[in-house]
Amino acid sequence: MRRSARLVLAAILSLAPAAAFADQYDFLAAPQKDLNRIFRLDKITGEVGACQYALSPGKTDIAPGAVGITLCFPAGEGAGPQDPSEYALIASHHEGEGGVWRLDLRKGTMSICYVLTQDDYNKVVCTPAAK
Repeated sequence: MRRSARLVLAAILSLAPAAAFADQYDFLAAPQKDLNRIFRLDKITGEVGACQYALSPGKTDIAPGAVGITLCFPAGEGAGPQDPSEYALIASHHEGEGGVWRLDLRKGTMSICYVLTQDDYNKVVCTPAAK
């Protein structure tokens, strides 16, 4: 095999692992109209997290040098990794709903996931899966 052909083959093979994981995550905005929150789902493990925009600490408005921060909430109770499967997120059409539904497409179960803000506990939680 010529050297140039080997280089092309090596380049293609080096991209294969990245392509295999390129579609591992799904993202969905909460349906609540006045909430700037996006949920993240690991489509293989079912783990759910969320992020939203927030003002920079100590700032009350956006001004030069204060562009804000991305505030993320890790997986809490029920939102951590589940049994490996094929998971998806959907949002209800309810304009005041701050959570999203996590579906297990193989088992036909679903649970609602939302950010629980309680004292110093700010994490994504999910109800037990049900049919």
